[in-house]
Amino acid sequence: MEFLRQPHPDRPDLMAWGIRVDGTDLRVLVAEATRSLWDRELDEDDDTPQEREEFLLKQHAPLYLEDDAQARAHFLGAGPAALRDLASGARYLLGCCCGIDACWPLNATVHVTETEVIWSGFHQPHRPEWGELPLGPYTFARPAYEASLAAPVLLAEDPLAHLLGPD
Repeated sequence: MEFLRQPHPDRPDLMAWGIRVDGTDLRVLVAEATRSLWDRELDEDDDTPQEREEFLLKQHAPLYLEDDAQARAHFLGAGPAALRDLASGARYLLGCCCGIDACWPLNATVHVTETEVIWSGFHQPHRPEWGELPLGPYTFARPAYEASLAAPVLLAEDPLAHLLGPD
């Protein structure tokens, strides 16, 4: 598990919180998990294969959080109500590429114990018919998780910039 601090894809003047799980950007994992779901909704004749891949990767963006304290609270299952689903309590792990996180969030349950942090029940709240996404659950040792959260990897650019194409 790695937390990243990187420029927001839509607002490069803002630093956002990205995530890598087992060395893979969470947006890539979500793209794979939602590919077949989008295939049912989108007309394959409307986009080239490259445009479709960019669409899948751009469906989410790293979260913009006001400060490090807010980020720590959020990723440990507390923090602002605006970054969770009030009905289920699920946390936003990724936001929308438009810059409004609630527009198209990736939600998951964040369960914290004394020894571990578990992310499970990934879903897209604006597509309830998709149900739980085939993603995770992920279990992280809490000390390593908190260490990554306290010292995120600082990046000068979005690590997927080369895959996202021009706006």
